[in-house]
Amino acid sequence: MNDLCKTRHAVVIGGGPAGLMAAEALSQAGVAVDLYDGMPSVGRKFLLAGVGGMNITHAEPAPAFVSRYAERSGPVSGWLADFDAEGLRAWIHGLGVETFVGSSGRVFPADMKAAPLLRAWLKRLREQGVVVHTRHRWLGWHADGSLRICAGGVEQAVRADAVVLALGGGSWARLGSDGAWLPWLQARDVAVKPLQPSNCGFDGPGWSDLLRDKFAGAPVKNVALGVSGQAPRLGEFVLTASGIEGSLVYALSAPLRERLNSHGTATAYLDLLPSKTLENVLVALRAPRGSRSMAKHLHGQLGLDGVKAALLRELTDKDTFADPRRLAKAIKALPIPLTATRPLDEAISSAGGVDFSALDEGLMLRQLPGVFCAGEMLDWEAPTGGYLLTACFASGRRAGLAAAAFIDRVQDQGLGAEAPPTMS
Repeated sequence: MNDLCKTRHAVVIGGGPAGLMAAEALSQAGVAVDLYDGMPSVGRKFLLAGVGGMNITHAEPAPAFVSRYAERSGPVSGWLADFDAEGLRAWIHGLGVETFVGSSGRVFPADMKAAPLLRAWLKRLREQGVVVHTRHRWLGWHADGSLRICAGGVEQAVRADAVVLALGGGSWARLGSDGAWLPWLQARDVAVKPLQPSNCGFDGPGWSDLLRDKFAGAPVKNVALGVSGQAPRLGEFVLTASGIEGSLVYALSAPLRERLNSHGTATAYLDLLPSKTLENVLVALRAPRGSRSMAKHLHGQLGLDGVKAALLRELTDKDTFADPRRLAKAIKALPIPLTATRPLDEAISSAGGVDFSALDEGLMLRQLPGVFCAGEMLDWEAPTGGYLLTACFASGRRAGLAAAAFIDRVQDQGLGAEAPPTMS
């Protein structure tokens, strides 16, 4: 490393995928990097997300992949243009970890585990000179613009030529993503949107004791779930003591949450038999049942039993159950009224955060030159399936490269690093 490189110094706050990727991009550009994380070790949410199988990205075609980011597809597509799913897989292979594509298109490390990947990555970062400081919590800025870093009850002032903030959103606070950073950015006139649950469960109408006691925790498989105005999605979810959760629910969490925000209530429509048409169901219901009960008739004609039959009974009235056409419609579009999202800290991820209007294309804060943001602290969201992690990696890389370029630009202009990057 030459003398110029030794004078270039950046700080990364946050040791999740976005922060670690920013540190890597900076160090590979010849910048000395100190990474601070408030937890006893880095990558804690990343490791927990890998329990049961580390879904790292997805192998679907790029147009479909980008569409998963909905209204944020524009800015996220820019990150992915530089570091997409294939680029992420190649990067993982470069760490000595092989990947494979599952039957659903989801991509996993060969051993399905996150820990070996993280260990290999941290080893490479150390070899590149990145210094990781755990149990060091960022508390905002001092009056002179230096960073407030607290460790063991002792606060220190830290300066750098550039800072990358990768502090996560507001879910899973016990792993470090607690959203404490919002007021510090708002105090600096950075546009920030409130954090909200994403990929979350919902509270329902208040189940009967019978349904809750017998079926709470039961999976509801081979169904389709939708919201008004959108095509239903196939999959499965879980009945909870208070409502519904699981992969199929998470995929609809954004539109359901926004309906709750605007109307106070939301309705999910459940197709209990997506492989059958409404007419197929009606014909089966109209078949003679003789002395059989309706429960046995539903089981014999349509295979409806267990939690599916219980939900149908729970969410329909006697008149509907007595009318084959109305019952058929209920089987194909059973309304589940929802009253609230589950708490933010229970959610897999969060929406809200730093508004894109506050950022330039390099993810630098317009109000704070030299301060960059990456990962889930930005105002975007995506479903599970590898999309969250891919965008976190890609945004971290974008911010790290832009931070390195910022340092070069400042030094080329002869401004030096006497003033912290937060001071205009």
